[in-house]
Amino acid sequence: MDQKALLQFLLDASRRGYAAGRSAVKTREADHSTTIVLEDGDWKFHDNYFGGEPYGGREVVFFGGQPVWMAVYYGQVDDANVDSVYSFLQRALRDAPPDFPVRGPQVFTEGRFSYRNVYEGDVMRFWGQETIHADGRLVYTARYGGGLVDRRSGD
Repeated sequence: MDQKALLQFLLDASRRGYAAGRSAVKTREADHSTTIVLEDGDWKFHDNYFGGEPYGGREVVFFGGQPVWMAVYYGQVDDANVDSVYSFLQRALRDAPPDFPVRGPQVFTEGRFSYRNVYEGDVMRFWGQETIHADGRLVYTARYGGGLVDRRSGD
């Protein structure tokens, strides 16, 4: 699998998936989760999450029908205006950096909101935390981790 191609696919998926807001095609599942699926040739992105507060989910990238990468995430908004916080989060996620298109940029500020993403590693193996402050007050925190999967043959 080509790392450069994975980065490009993740960047595209980060902008067309959850971050796309209302234009993202979401499927409500029988288990009360939500799924977003994006495909481009041999690549497939599958995001499945349980919403509400708090929320959690996982993203899996497949290449040629095989899982090659995944991320798990868990977070919560602690603010009365949940919708405005999530709208801001989606704008931050659309600004994902090309070299680490896993969440948003290290810093993103707009109006009264400020997003910060602190992580270790690279797209092949990583963990991190993102936060949002509104008027200087912490209103959102999420933790995430992931990287390549199924690199060893067998099992």
